[in-house]
Amino acid sequence: MWLLRLPVHPSGFRGQSLRTFAKTLGILALIPAFYLMLAIIGAVVPGGADHDEGPKTREILLVHGPIHYDLLLPLDAETIEKFTPLAAHGIWLDHPEARWLVIGWGAEHFYTQTRTYTDLSLPAIFSGITGDRTVLRFDIAGVLAEDLPARRVRMTQQQYAALLESIWSSFALAPEGTPQRLDVAGYTSSDGFFAGLGRFNILRTCNVWIGERLRAAGLRFGLWTPMPLSVSLSYDLYQAE
Repeated sequence: MWLLRLPVHPSGFRGQSLRTFAKTLGILALIPAFYLMLAIIGAVVPGGADHDEGPKTREILLVHGPIHYDLLLPLDAETIEKFTPLAAHGIWLDHPEARWLVIGWGAEHFYTQTRTYTDLSLPAIFSGITGDRTVLRFDIAGVLAEDLPARRVRMTQQQYAALLESIWSSFALAPEGTPQRLDVAGYTSSDGFFAGLGRFNILRTCNVWIGERLRAAGLRFGLWTPMPLSVSLSYDLYQAE
């Protein structure tokens, strides 16, 4: 019996593979665009409710960095009292020139190992996307530069007290109820990293944490703010004066 033998054209298979590869790349390219779209929607959709009609006597700062926001709290008596345990771990709260307490939250591997963009590594990026333990970074700052990219958030005394409590609740405390400083180098001579509660991933980023703290304080803010753009947009919509 004779078998019908069809001619094989390798170039045909290569063409099909290239088309499949191009289609796959197109789909992958849509993922960041879809994430960006959701990040904008999450910033626009309001969460929390500002029902406190008392006088807004307290003010904090949101400071924009390349990839995330930091919280800056005034280093007054109330703030120092709340975070006094940090002093035992090297955070000099009563430094004579200190005016602000700088607070950041993020993925342990990425945050502690990526001091500059030259320190970026694929393992750090991968763990940040898929999930990692969390840390809080605390530092002190003096008089701020006039051109600092900061947004001012005004709130009532009750809201400020709730904000302090919400930040404190982000610590993974030791059995004796005190923050746990990590044995890693900081970014400056005055900062430190502390163990945090919860997990970091691409859906719960450092910027999402910022929105969570503000809503927990009783402020209206975007429901999901995974990017600096989200925080900026949500601030302009709900907190700018």
